[in-house]
Amino acid sequence: MTDAIYPQVRIVPERFLNPETVEKLLNLIATTEGVRRILLKGQNIPPTVPYGPARGKPNPHPMKRTIQVCGQDVELQVHVGFIILELENRDPIPALREACDSVFTEFSYGLQEGRFMKSEATLSDYAKYGTEAEKDMIGMTDPRSKNGPIILQGVK
Repeated sequence: MTDAIYPQVRIVPERFLNPETVEKLLNLIATTEGVRRILLKGQNIPPTVPYGPARGKPNPHPMKRTIQVCGQDVELQVHVGFIILELENRDPIPALREACDSVFTEFSYGLQEGRFMKSEATLSDYAKYGTEAEKDMIGMTDPRSKNGPIILQGVK
C-alpha cells in the first residue's frame, strides 16, 4: 500500500487541452523537483471507431498525437481534461502554479489540493499486477489497457 502522506494536486483547466498545450505543461511539470507521479485524465480516444457505419476503421481523431515529454515520445490516448500530480511535499506547489500561469494564458484553470489518487490497491490493481504490485503503480491502473504505464525520467 502506498503511504497517504504525499500531497496531491489536481490541475483543472477551463476546457479540454490540445496536445501542444499538454506537451508544454508536461515538460514544465516533469522538470519540477518534487513531483512523484503524473496522471492524465480525460475522455478516451479509441484507436478504431467503436460503433456506427465506420466501425473497426482507424479513428482519425485530431487530438490523438504523439508528443515529446523529457525527450521521450508519449502517445496521447485521452483528450486531456485534467492532470493529477502526486508530490513528495508541498514545496513544488508555487513552481507548479507558475508553470500553469505560463501555459494557460488564454483561459483559466484551477489548482486544487486534496486526495485524487487511490492510496490502496483495488481489485483492478490486483487483476492487472497481482498481489506483488509495485507501490508506485497503485491507482494508476486501467484494467482495459493493453499498454503499460509510461515512465519518464524526471528530475530525480
